Formats: sequence, C-alpha cells, structure tokens
Amino acid sequence: MSHQSHGDEPAPTTDQLRERVERTRDDLGRTVEALAGKADVKEQAREKAAMVKEQATVRAAQTAEQLHKAAQAVELAKDKTPDSVLDAAARAAARLRDSATDAGHLAAATAPEQVREGAASAAHAARSHRPALLAGAAALVAFLVLRRTWRQK
Repeated sequence: MSHQSHGDEPAPTTDQLRERVERTRDDLGRTVEALAGKADVKEQAREKAAMVKEQATVRAAQTAEQLHKAAQAVELAKDKTPDSVLDAAARAAARLRDSATDAGHLAAATAPEQVREGAASAAHAARSHRPALLAGAAALVAFLVLRRTWRQK
C-alpha cells in the first residue's frame, strides 16, 4: 500500500500532521468554550439583564427629554397666548357658570322631588370634590387655548 492519498498528492509529513492536530485542538477548544458559554444560563441571564437595563435607561432618558420638551411647549404656548384670549376664556367660564346656575334653579323649580334629591346629592359630591373639578376645568381651558393657538399657526 502506498503512503500517498487521493491521487498524486504526497502524504503529509509529520510536521504537517502535528500542525493539523494543533489547529484541530484550537478549533475544538474554541467550540467547547462557545458551547460552555451557551450552557451557562446564569451568565446569559446576567447579560440579558444588563442589556434590558441599558435599554430601559436609554428609554427613560428619551422619555424625560420628551417630557421636558412638552413642558417647554406648554410654557411657550402660555407665554404666546394673548391676555385677551385668557380674559375671553375667563368670561366664557363665568357665563357658563351663570347659565348653569340659572338652569339649575329652573330645573329645581320644575323637577319632581326624586330628581331634586338626586341633584342635591350630585351637588354635594361636586362640592366635596371641588379641587378636582377646578383642576379639570383649568385643564380643559388650557387645552382649548392651546388647540386654538395651534390652529392659528
């Protein structure tokens, strides 16, 4: 039997064989390390947690920046809103309040007893939650003013 392989190629020398074995050992070592890394669930969990934490930090910074920009926009809108518009909104709110009072008196005078009792209960609830109602009304007025300002641009 001949020492040649595959046709006319000469048989590898001892040094060549040693070199191939060494390369194969290196490749096998890297493969084993990669497999060990994939099997290390704790390390994978740590890496994933670090990645998620970093993403959350970036998103929190982006959200904070957006909130800051929104606050600046609100301040700018408030600064650019003419006093006449603010006064008109206050007058409209006063007229609305007066109309609601008049409608309430008319309804009280013509409503059945059961309806009047329900209205009295609702009025009591509104009085007890006055700060929340005022805050809601103020937010509504601010929204309407901002919307009007944006439409004018």
